[in-house]
Amino acid sequence: MATNTELLQTSGAPAVRPQERRDVLRARRGRYAAVTLAYLTLIVIGVSSILPLLWMVSTSLKTTTALYVFPPQLIPDEPTLANYERFFRQDGWLFIRNSVIVSLSVTVIVTVTSAMAGYAFAKIPFPGRQAVFMSMLGGLMIPFEVILIPLFVLIVRLHLADDYLGIILPMCASPFGIFVMRNFLYSMPNDLLDAARVDGATEFGIFWRIVMPLSRPALAALATIVFLTSWSAFIWPLIASSSPETRTLPVAVSMSKQLGFSANYGMMMAAATVTFVPALAIYLAFQRYFVQGITMSGLKG
Repeated sequence: MATNTELLQTSGAPAVRPQERRDVLRARRGRYAAVTLAYLTLIVIGVSSILPLLWMVSTSLKTTTALYVFPPQLIPDEPTLANYERFFRQDGWLFIRNSVIVSLSVTVIVTVTSAMAGYAFAKIPFPGRQAVFMSMLGGLMIPFEVILIPLFVLIVRLHLADDYLGIILPMCASPFGIFVMRNFLYSMPNDLLDAARVDGATEFGIFWRIVMPLSRPALAALATIVFLTSWSAFIWPLIASSSPETRTLPVAVSMSKQLGFSANYGMMMAAATVTFVPALAIYLAFQRYFVQGITMSGLKG
């Protein structure tokens, strides 16, 4: 009976040499090994990233005695919400309110002003537009620590220290937001805007009725980034606030000694969990718009 190689040669098909077959199998094994190694690496990175968060939540549900049990328990035998109750009794709701006020105010102001500035840089020709835009981008290269002292002196002279406005206003200047919106709006067809001008629409009407609805993906991405940044902001709220009435959650957690739970790690982790959960919820809710807006804005990792 003829072998497979003889049949292939008889039919005119090229014969597969044993060496070539071994090379193909070796190449496949190499690809499988590379893919397996990549997945294992991603799993290790993912576990190492999630484990501290799980430990934070686990610690917040433990009693003081359970914190010192050896070996440590990731899932406590008797979970309790006592740490959360104590945190909310010690001005926890006040700190949450302050963080919500600051974060929402900064998000709304930065999103609207960045969209307006981005529209001007992308669609309204004026002398020196490119020079002004490049000068504005230069602000991205200035570390915030450089302008920290001048900002503090300014808000003190304006009598805005330890006030919501003193915390919010310095966080509203966002060259990054203008850059994102300008890149997004630059690709918008000019014919659409010209048609609206021919119909008698004002420049603000074009911006509000046409540009803003079409910019929802970029606006959602920018709003998500700004909210997460302002929610977790620490340096400026720490400096600008000096009383619990204006103190935000990250600052309150860092000043645990003044809150009276420096030795209660369970309560500290409860406060950290309360700080983390809203940011995670916002990101998960707007993840689709975030990825879409970043892609359409031309920002790449």
